Amino acid sequence: MIVLDKHYWENRCIENSTGWDLGHASRPIKEYIDSLINTNLKILIPGAGNSYEATYLLKLGFTNVKVLDIAKIPLQNLEDRLQDTSQIHLVQDNFFNHQGSYDLIIEQTFFCALEFRFRESYFQKASQLLNKNGRLAGVLFNFDQERTAPPYGGNKEEYNKLSSPYFKIIKMENCNNSEPSRQGKELFFKLVKR
Repeated sequence: MIVLDKHYWENRCIENSTGWDLGHASRPIKEYIDSLINTNLKILIPGAGNSYEATYLLKLGFTNVKVLDIAKIPLQNLEDRLQDTSQIHLVQDNFFNHQGSYDLIIEQTFFCALEFRFRESYFQKASQLLNKNGRLAGVLFNFDQERTAPPYGGNKEEYNKLSSPYFKIIKMENCNNSEPSRQGKELFFKLVKR
């Protein structure tokens, strides 16, 4: 049995076994960020890895971005890439232990790394971390393959069921602007806290 703890993710980074890392902000997230107007939003990116999405937010003038990862290496990689870290907060912590309040949580390949037993807890924790009318947005994998290691798939029906006690669904549909390697395998979603 795989234990998906800090050591597991650190080793994946050391071994350069990071298939989720595109080397840039994913197109769906980038286009979503482009639609945001308020650059003062308090934003959390959990399980962020090298977080090219955070770099993109900074480039557009967002000033209150927190990047959270259980592993230290990706946070160090991000810090090394940035010349100025004053507009970003890098936090090594377990998402489920994290405390704070945010206007927006951006989901990019974190949920698919969670064991199935944590899936409902993910939506519950995200809701706890969000301010009134806070949003959870991003991409979720849309495939049902049986896998013994991340990334784990899922489908729209499952996500609707898991999120509905905590969120109202604004949008959850097939992603039409996925990266080529992810075409037909992603749903883009926007949820608002109940």
